[in-house]
Amino acid sequence: MARPTQFTFPVFDNPEAERTHLKQRLAAGFRLFGRFGFDEGVAGHITARDPERADCFWVNPFGMSFRQITASDLILVNHDGQVVEGDWPVNQAAFAIHSRVHAARPDVVAAAHSHSKYGRAFSTLGAKLDPLTQDSCAFFDDHEVFDDFTGVVNDTAEGDRIAGALGKNKAAILRNHGLLTVGTSVDAAVWWFITMERSCEVQLAAMAAVAGTGRSPHVIDAEIATQTYGQVGTEIAGAFQFHPLWSWITDQEPDLLS
Repeated sequence: MARPTQFTFPVFDNPEAERTHLKQRLAAGFRLFGRFGFDEGVAGHITARDPERADCFWVNPFGMSFRQITASDLILVNHDGQVVEGDWPVNQAAFAIHSRVHAARPDVVAAAHSHSKYGRAFSTLGAKLDPLTQDSCAFFDDHEVFDDFTGVVNDTAEGDRIAGALGKNKAAILRNHGLLTVGTSVDAAVWWFITMERSCEVQLAAMAAVAGTGRSPHVIDAEIATQTYGQVGTEIAGAFQFHPLWSWITDQEPDLLS
């Protein structure tokens, strides 16, 4: 088996090649979310900023299963909520949240939000993740809590407040709602969501174990958590962690690339 080479972000000769790359990565992200059970009816969305039109993003069609989405199914939506390319409608919550996150964070290429089971459960605590494991250190001092649930997000004013809570971080826990992650690549944004969901699951399991053992989870020291963050919490680390999932899902479901 060939050994992995040094990972680098791809460089594109033209915007069309970059657009194809982004859309295929998005489609793979949706298929992975479907495989991992992150879908909940029509809820959830992953977006990627268009490489030429900074005020537009690619997103899943409203009402299409994550498990069926292909790159050609994605729709292009502008920051006024209009579908610029595609025949399907846009999820109003996707527009309200993602348009404001993309507007507030020019560095963000992609954002992911879905109603995953453990993210929803953990969000009810209105608390941040503790650095309990090596993996959860990816979010140490790099996520916030949006501590104000007012129902389904239907307007951009709430999207602005979510973007404000996110700040310069890679993730936010939306109280009584779920998780939101962002990245400078689709790869990183999707991986941050996957590993944050699992970190929520681990912390909930550790908290539940207290009742049976009488022992509290050991929290990693801040200095060590910071050091570990530098190894697992960078954008290139996030993108690299996505790579084996990309290879697997495109091998299993190559139709997503079309």
